[in-house]
Amino acid sequence: MFKVFRKEIEWGGRKLTFETGRIARQADGAVLVTYGETVVLCTAVAQKTAKPGIDFFPLTVNYQEKAFAAGKIPGGFFKREGRPSEHETLVSRLIDRPIRPLFVSGFRNETQIICTVLSHDLENDPDIVSIVGTSAALTISGIPFLGPVGAARVAYKNGAFILNPKIDDIEGSDLELVVAGTQEGVLMVESEAKELSEEIMLGAVTFGHQQFQPVIQAIIELAELAAKEPWDLPATDHDAEALIERLDSIAGADVRAAYQETVKQARHELLGAAKTKVMETLAAEDIAVDAIGTAFKELESRVLRGAVIDTGRRVDGRNTKQIRPIEAQVGVLSRAHGSALFTRGETQALVVATLGTSQDEQVIDALGGEYREHFMLHYNFPPYSVGEVGRIGSPGRREVGHGKLAWRAVHPLLPPKEKFPYTIRIVSEITESNGSSSMATVCGTSLALMDAGAPLDRPVAGIAMGLIKEERGFAVLSDILGDEDHLGDMDFKVAGTEKGVTALQMDIKITSITEEIMRIALAQAREGRMHILGEMAKALGDARDGVNQNAPRITVINIPKEKIRDVIGSGGKVIREIVEQTGAKIDIEDDGTIKVAATDSNASQAAIDWIRGIVAEPELGVIYIGKVVKVVDFGAFVNFLGSRDGLVHISELSQQRVAKVGDVVKQGDEVKVKVLGFDDRGKVKLSMKQVDQTTGEDLNPKTN
Repeated sequence: MFKVFRKEIEWGGRKLTFETGRIARQADGAVLVTYGETVVLCTAVAQKTAKPGIDFFPLTVNYQEKAFAAGKIPGGFFKREGRPSEHETLVSRLIDRPIRPLFVSGFRNETQIICTVLSHDLENDPDIVSIVGTSAALTISGIPFLGPVGAARVAYKNGAFILNPKIDDIEGSDLELVVAGTQEGVLMVESEAKELSEEIMLGAVTFGHQQFQPVIQAIIELAELAAKEPWDLPATDHDAEALIERLDSIAGADVRAAYQETVKQARHELLGAAKTKVMETLAAEDIAVDAIGTAFKELESRVLRGAVIDTGRRVDGRNTKQIRPIEAQVGVLSRAHGSALFTRGETQALVVATLGTSQDEQVIDALGGEYREHFMLHYNFPPYSVGEVGRIGSPGRREVGHGKLAWRAVHPLLPPKEKFPYTIRIVSEITESNGSSSMATVCGTSLALMDAGAPLDRPVAGIAMGLIKEERGFAVLSDILGDEDHLGDMDFKVAGTEKGVTALQMDIKITSITEEIMRIALAQAREGRMHILGEMAKALGDARDGVNQNAPRITVINIPKEKIRDVIGSGGKVIREIVEQTGAKIDIEDDGTIKVAATDSNASQAAIDWIRGIVAEPELGVIYIGKVVKVVDFGAFVNFLGSRDGLVHISELSQQRVAKVGDVVKQGDEVKVKVLGFDDRGKVKLSMKQVDQTTGEDLNPKTN
């Protein structure tokens, strides 16, 4: 019934298997990929005809994790998988980025990739499996795809690169890098590093590219067995070049003049006028509007790219290495715990840091198990930042991806929780955008954290690099504009400190780039990063002493583990009372560590004193202040040291003979008591008559 084709190789010390023909046979391409015991089903389907009137390639990638893959039932009220998690969104982008440039130019058929995690062994991350599985599904599908693509994860530990480290092996690594590409070169890089040199980062990329070549070969061999007939390629529009030349004759001078304008909005107005001129001139002719739009974009591209290659001058007049003017300010919001306004040219980020307690940590329910995250970075891109009207809603894939990139850039420099026991939330509002807002977020985050008093090891800065590559040469561009990103061949973002790189993200729009280009881009990025760090230092060079006055002060104390129950109380009664009475936030960990947080130092100290009183042991002969909690015929019970009770016998109430306990004390009275001793059951015996109730002086020190 099934005609199954399989290809199996040893890769990174584990077996990698591609299988097709048994599951999802109605998809254009479907491959079941197994690595270790992690299994992902990757499918590719494309519409047989292109959507009319569109001038872009409608590709959608959906990566989805099924809870059953790890033997779990989804948490929450609804016991089924819901909207994509942040992790699923990030992996969807990771799959999309290396495959998108490899579809044949002019292919406009709606295409969907779905990768479903069916089994997760909690050792091998499904993301790499999904990328190579998608590559295999597209390669055998017949869809016009110029692959295959390979991918690998690279770690760097003890001075050596590790291929596809298991999830536990990444712990303690100085690098986690994902690289994808073809046989010829690299297409995509995503990484987080602990201030590594550019040489090591380039070495990791090269190592990964070499190591995934056997995977590409395995996919080719699978395709030789199982590939479907290739689709007809999109018809070449032989009139396209003639149309571009026609547009050049109509508005070429206007487009060139527009690209001499250094202000983005003015430039776009001039380009809009040039396009309107073209449309009006060709209105009477039978030419499709989308064909004119495509030709006009190509004309723009040739003008911008040609100027850079031929003259070395860019749209805004800079040379290839020049950084736009930078203005950095801190403390721009008086009530925020930390804030920064970072402006580079026409890109601006307002970044705000908020400090909280462990109660504010984000709880994440992942396939590998539930865990808590104490550093969050949220990136927002409102439409006004580019002078547009648009919908405001939940963050899209781009916002999630840019936020995670900035998170990776700053994360290696954060102090450990033992040194800085705060939950940190960063919000980056992009208030202006013309290229590289994610790197502006990195710079703003670093400044906002230092403004809040978070002791970063060193400031972090980021820069976006671009590439214009033509047959007659290439140019690497520092600090790219939006137009250079849109019409260029590479978006290469590098973040780091003066010591080294902390994050690297690279996306290539052509089939691949060489090691030489990457080396030049990394060196040029380092120059730019050093300049940006210098400009940031003019606003704030190091973290402020102590946290902002509006932030909670967290004091850490330790108590014996056996005393935790006493501090919490029955049903949490005691801890609730401390919080309500003092206004402090209190976190208790299983090892007896207690974190007390409050913006008011008096409130914090009151809570600490209360807790210490609860856990303290009464000492013989020591005088304490207590409260009468119960009166009986033979004496009074006094609460002291928080939750500790002791008995003042009627004979120890007063120097005079007492006929009735109620004549001396009443419930609620505050009294001074001296510890006389302990009975056989550990109960405390107290005395009031040996203490001067006015001064607290010990009237009988011989009993100590």
